[in-house]
Amino acid sequence: MFGRGTIATLYGWALEKAGHQVEFYVRPGRAAALGSTVDLRIRDGRVRRGAPVAQRWPVTLREDLDAGHDYDLIVLSVNHDQLDDAVGFLGSRVGDATVLMFGNVWAEPSAVVSPLPGDQVVWGFPAGGGGFTGSTLRGGVTKKIFLGFCEGSNRAERYTLVRDLFADAGFSVSEQPDFRSWLWVHFVLDAGLLTQVLAVGGQARLFASRKAVEQAVLLTREMIPLVKARGGSPGGGAALVSRVPAGLLSFFLQRLLAGKNMYSFLMEELDRAGHLTREGAGLYARDVLAEARKIEFPTPRLAALENVFAT
Repeated sequence: MFGRGTIATLYGWALEKAGHQVEFYVRPGRAAALGSTVDLRIRDGRVRRGAPVAQRWPVTLREDLDAGHDYDLIVLSVNHDQLDDAVGFLGSRVGDATVLMFGNVWAEPSAVVSPLPGDQVVWGFPAGGGGFTGSTLRGGVTKKIFLGFCEGSNRAERYTLVRDLFADAGFSVSEQPDFRSWLWVHFVLDAGLLTQVLAVGGQARLFASRKAVEQAVLLTREMIPLVKARGGSPGGGAALVSRVPAGLLSFFLQRLLAGKNMYSFLMEELDRAGHLTREGAGLYARDVLAEARKIEFPTPRLAALENVFAT
């Protein structure tokens, strides 16, 4: 696992419990600061209703990585603004390992991974989250993960091995043939939701107000055509957001977000960990607005909220 962040730790734990040997690469000097254990206070959505897990988990951290390693898989899950540095670092160190790109991307995926051997790259997306407070991780994973194909990525044995790895660990794999468009749509969905969280002053206030949720729907609806304008093909989920009346969609979305389920739980833990800030949560909207202005695509709702997410 590249880094010992939230997603790397959650899925590293799940894969180790499924019988795999898992190690975390961290920057030189970080191992001592992070420590050799993680206090897990999480929910495991692979089990019905998300079984609670409370344990101190011993982890293996290493501060060196060279091309002579014998890893089968490197899981790269970092914030999208950190990808260039991470991929550049791995470019000369990947060896024969498969690299699973496991997170959000707004740039052209093939350009993001250009320092890596294309046939060793598999694309995926987690359905989990939360955050650290010291050495304690609060959050969880749902049963589903997403895998798919981008230009030049592996579609053969390496992809199959990654898919089977997660399936054997108890995850349900949803496969998306056009993963480039899927990632971009997911990115604008995040931008819409997180911008409205910032606008109303927190996820609890958003979940409590159907009007605020409706504004998030309208904001997202405005950004979906941008995906098409930059060469993507928004699919069925995007069509649902675009065509269902905003009031009706916000009614069901509020019921989901305000209910006692894994999705609302993960958002609450993300907020508790301090990630729903202008700096972090606003990054999505800043990048979307920058792209819209670059190609001269109108996003008046988003532009009107720039004071909410600008830094």
